[in-house]
Amino acid sequence: MNFELNEEQEMLRKAARDFLEKECPGLLVREMEMDESDFPQELWHKMTELGWTGLVFPEKYGGTGGSWLDITILVEEMGRALVPGPFLSTVVHCGLAILGAGTEEQKQEFLPGIANGEMLLALALTEPSAGYDAGSIAVPATADKDDYIINGTKLFVANAYVADYLLCVTRTKDGANKEEGITLFLIDSKSPGIKVTPLKTMAGDKQCEVVFENVRVPKKKILGKLDNGWPLVEKIFAYGAVAQCAEMVGGAQRVLEMTVEYAKQREQFGQPIGSFQAVQHACADMVTDVNGARYVTCEAAWRLSEGLPCSMEIAIAKAWVSEVYRRVCLAGHQVHGAIGFTLDHDMQLYFRRAKEAELAFGDADFHKETIARQLAKGFPL
Repeated sequence: MNFELNEEQEMLRKAARDFLEKECPGLLVREMEMDESDFPQELWHKMTELGWTGLVFPEKYGGTGGSWLDITILVEEMGRALVPGPFLSTVVHCGLAILGAGTEEQKQEFLPGIANGEMLLALALTEPSAGYDAGSIAVPATADKDDYIINGTKLFVANAYVADYLLCVTRTKDGANKEEGITLFLIDSKSPGIKVTPLKTMAGDKQCEVVFENVRVPKKKILGKLDNGWPLVEKIFAYGAVAQCAEMVGGAQRVLEMTVEYAKQREQFGQPIGSFQAVQHACADMVTDVNGARYVTCEAAWRLSEGLPCSMEIAIAKAWVSEVYRRVCLAGHQVHGAIGFTLDHDMQLYFRRAKEAELAFGDADFHKETIARQLAKGFPL
C-alpha cells in the first residue's frame, strides 16, 4: 500500500491549489455564506471547464475516466480553500450512486449533465431524527399505478435550493428488518408539492429542509432496486464519509499553515512567539494530527477504490478526522489569540466548517459504535 501520489496526481493537486488560491479567496467564501439564493456560478463554470465535475466518470458519459483517489485529492484541496458549491452533493453523493446503480437509460440521462456541470443534484437522506441508520428512514413512498407518491420531510439536504434533481431515500415497505423496504428515487426538484427552505446554520453551508407533499414520481425514476436500496445507501454513505474526511483534512492543513505562519511573524517579549516551547509543542501536535488524519483517510479511500472491505477503515477515519479538525482549529485559535476570534480573520471560517463537518455522515460517536461492533464480530487487529 503506497500512498505516494503519482506524477499525474501531483499535477492535479498543484493545479487545483493554484487555481483555488486565485479563484476562491476568503472574500468569496464570506459572500456565499451571506447569499441564501445563489452559489458561486462563475467559480463553478471554471471548475467544470477544468473537467473536475467529470473527473470520475467514464468518457462515454462525458467524463475523463479518473479514479476515486483523484477525487479525494481534489476534495482535500477544496476543503483547504473552503470551496462553496454543490460539488460533493452532485458528483460524489449522487453522481457516483447513478454510475454504480443506475440503468443505462438513467446514466445517459444524468451523467453527461453532471459531468459538464449543467445538472445539479442533492441527496435527501436524513430526516428530523438526524440518524444515519436504516431505522431512521421513515418518509413513505406509496405505489399508485405507474407512479409512487411521496410525503414527508427531509432535513440537512445540502444544496437542495439549487438542485435540478433530488436523490431521495424513502421507505416503500415496513417490516421488522428496517434495512428492507428502502427505495431511492430521482425526483425532479420542480415537481408539484416540493417545498425547499434554506436552513440558517453556523457554517453557512447551504443545508435545506425539503418537504414533500403528495409528490408523484414515475417508477422509472427508481434508482437501484425496489425495496432493496439500503446497500446503495451504505455505498453512498461510504463515499460521502470518505469525501468528508478528505475535505476536513484539507481544512485542517490550511489551519496548520496559517498557525505556523502566524507563530513565525507574531512577536512577544521581543521575539517570535514560535520560539516559545508551548507554541512549538502546540504546532507539533497539530502537524501530527493532520498527518495522521491524512493517512487514515488515504487508507480508507484506497480500500474503497479497490473494492476491498473498508467499513472499519472508514469508521476509524471519520471518527478520528472529525476530532482532529476540531482539535486543530482549537489549537490554532489558542496560538492566534484574540485576533483569531474576529470575523475578519479566516480562523473562524474553518472552525465553523469543522463543527458542521464533524456531524456530516455520522459524528465520532456514531463511527466509534461501528468500530465497536466490528470488534465484537472478531475483526482482526
